[in-house]
Order: sequence, then C-alpha cells, then structure tokens
Amino acid sequence: MAESLSLVAVPDFTAAMTSDKTFQLLGRPAKATVLFFYPKDNTPGCTTENIAFRDAYEKFTAANVEIYGISRDSLRSHESFKAKLELPFELISDPDEAMCLQFNVMKMKQMYGKTVRGVERSTFVIDAEGRIVKEWRGVKVATHVEEVLEFVARLN
Repeated sequence: MAESLSLVAVPDFTAAMTSDKTFQLLGRPAKATVLFFYPKDNTPGCTTENIAFRDAYEKFTAANVEIYGISRDSLRSHESFKAKLELPFELISDPDEAMCLQFNVMKMKQMYGKTVRGVERSTFVIDAEGRIVKEWRGVKVATHVEEVLEFVARLN
C-alpha cells in the first residue's frame, strides 16, 4: 500500500450525501475530515471497509475527526447500504465522478480477467484548512481503518 504526505490544498466542493444533506469541504468544524473512496455499495470488500469505519466511528469522533464514504453509487443505493449496515456517518454520491477525478482515484483494474475502469480504494485525511495531510491508495481493507485512526490520533 502506497502512502504519502502532500499538504496539497483541495479546492472547495459540495456534493449530495445521504440523509438529504449536502457535503461542503471547507468550513467543517472538525480538526480533520476522512474521505474514503470505495468501488461499490453491497460488495464484500466495500461492506467490510464500511463496517470497519462504523466500528471505529466513536474513536474518530472522540479525536474530532469526521468520516465520509464516497462511491459512484446513487443516493438511493447509499441510503439502503447505510441503513443495512447501520452506518453512523454519511455517504457521498459521486455518479458523475467529479470527486473521483479530483482525487485521481479512477484507475484501470483487472476484474475476472477483464480490464475495467473503476475506483481505486483510497483514503484521504484533510485538515481544517482543506489540505491533504495524508493519503493511502490501493488500500487493503484488513488493517486500514486502524492505520487511519493511528494517524489522526497524532494530529495536533
């Protein structure tokens, strides 16, 4: 898994999310925001990743960190997925891939012997000033949430 530190400012953006809310990057009250991009609702790896973030949610909020999941799925799909897994955080819908392209997470991947274009599982920690302070690309789900939690716990 590749990790990097960049301190790159992210242009402000808004996006539709679950619970009839709108996400806006800048002006968030938390000390940091975690955006995790995942390929698709109701698939094994994505379900496991969302459950891991759900189970660690109280530790993130105790550290004054907000969590948001992002995929290309519709809000309807997200609402169902969120309810089924009892997720305490919102899911952002990116059907036109605007955020996926902004964060450069669209990649060519091999699936069942075919090359397909899809979302590379990636996580970004963005500070209160809107700068990426940490990113993980090509995420492997197993211990990822613990790594993110360890990182945000060290933020000033």
